[in-house]
Amino acid sequence: MSYVDEIYERVVAQNPGEPEFHQAVKEVLDSLRLVIDANEDKYRKAGILERFTEPERIVSFRVPWVDDNGKVQVNKGYRVQFNSAIGPYKGGLRFHPSVNQGILKFLGFEQTFKDSLTTLPIGGAKGGSDFDPNGKSDREVMRFCQAFMTELYRHIGPDVDVPAGDLGVGGREIGYLFGQYRKLRGAYENGVLTGKARSFGGSLIRPEATGFGAVYYLESVMKHEHDTLEGKTVAVAGFGNVAWGVVQKLSELGAKPVTLSGPDGYIYDPDGITTKEKFDFMLEMRASGRNKVQDYADKFGCKFVAGDKPWGEKVDIIMPCATQNDVDLTQAKRIVANNIKYYIEVANMPTTNEALRFLMDQKNMVVAPSKAVNAGGVLVSALEMSQNSERISWTAKEVDDKLHQIMTEIHDGSAECAEKYGLGYNLVAGANMVGFQKVADAMMAQGIAW
Repeated sequence: MSYVDEIYERVVAQNPGEPEFHQAVKEVLDSLRLVIDANEDKYRKAGILERFTEPERIVSFRVPWVDDNGKVQVNKGYRVQFNSAIGPYKGGLRFHPSVNQGILKFLGFEQTFKDSLTTLPIGGAKGGSDFDPNGKSDREVMRFCQAFMTELYRHIGPDVDVPAGDLGVGGREIGYLFGQYRKLRGAYENGVLTGKARSFGGSLIRPEATGFGAVYYLESVMKHEHDTLEGKTVAVAGFGNVAWGVVQKLSELGAKPVTLSGPDGYIYDPDGITTKEKFDFMLEMRASGRNKVQDYADKFGCKFVAGDKPWGEKVDIIMPCATQNDVDLTQAKRIVANNIKYYIEVANMPTTNEALRFLMDQKNMVVAPSKAVNAGGVLVSALEMSQNSERISWTAKEVDDKLHQIMTEIHDGSAECAEKYGLGYNLVAGANMVGFQKVADAMMAQGIAW
C-alpha cells in the first residue's frame, strides 16, 4: 500500500463521523501522489503526512450567555489550530448551526493550503460556534461574542493565532469580539483580529477581498486560455459577502453575472447583476436576516426558481460562492450538458469529490480550486496584520493592487507546478502541490517539535 493510501485510511479510522474532513484529505492526497512518491523516504521518516493531516491543537469549550428574556443559553465553541509551520495560525470564525469539530477540521486543513498559497507568513486555523446570529438582537449577539471571547482569548494573539470573520461573523461580531479581547487583555493588540472596522485598524476593501480576488484569479485563467471576461455570462451561487464582491468585480471587468442563490432557490436576472442599486440591495438582503434570495426577484421583477440551484442555466462561467458540497454529481452533469468551459470554485470545497473528478475529466473544461480562488480574503487579512504592525494605513488602490498581483501569482505558480510534473493545466493539483511543498519544507527544517 502506498504512503498516500496508508495516510488516508489512518485519517478515516481516527476521525469517524467527519465526512467533510475525509473528503478534503482525499482530494488533496490524490493530487499530491507525484510529489509524495518522489520524496517518500524522507517524508515517511519525518512523519510529514501523519503530522500534516492532524491538527496541532483543538480547543473546545462551552459558551454560556444570557438571552433577552434572561434565560441562560449554552453553545459549543471551537478553535482548530491546524498548522503553524510558516507563521501564526490564521483563519476565520464561523457562527452557524452546522458548525462542529469535523467541519472545522476540514476548513482548517484547507486553510493551511490557502494560507501557504498567499506566499505570506501565516499558518492555517479555523474556529467558531453552533450559535446562529440570525434572528438574535444586537444585545444578544454582543453578549454571545463576549462570552465566546472570554474563553478564546487565552489561545490567540498577534504572534500566536489571528482569527477573522467567516459565515455568520461580520463587522459587527468582529467589533464585539475585539472589544472583549481588549478588555480581558488590558492592551490594544489590534493585530489579533482582522476584518475590523476602519476606525480601529481595519483594512480597506477587506469586505470585498474574497470576491475581488476570485475574479482576479479568473482573469488569469482567461488570459491563459487566450480569452477575455468581456461579455461573458456568469452563474453565481450565494448572495452573501463573497458573492457581493464577485458580482461587483465581474461587472467592472465587463462580464455579466446573472444568478444568485439562497436556501430557498435561485434567481435569474437576464439584465445582469451589474448596477449599484442591485449591489446595495444584496447588502440589504443579507442584513435583513430573512435569508431569502426571492426578495431580489420580487424587487427587480426577474425569474425565481424555488428549491433549485442555478447550475442548469446556460452561461459561460460557473462560480459557486455559497457553501461546501453545493455541487454534487447530478449538478455537475447539468453543468457539463450546457457545455460550460470555466468552473471556478469560490466557496470552501463547494464540489463533492465525485463531482470534482467528473468535471476534471472533461477535456474542454477548466476547473479552478477554491483553496486558490478564494485566497483573497485571508490575503487581505494578512495585509491588515502588516498595516497594524507598522501602524500605517494603505489606500484602497494600494491594497487592491497587492491583491491583484498576488492572486495572479497564485494562479501562475499553480499552473507552472502542474506543468512541471507533467499534469498539463491542472490547477487543482498545482495548487495542492505548491501549498503542500512550502509547509512540508518548513516542517522538515524545524524538526519534530510540532
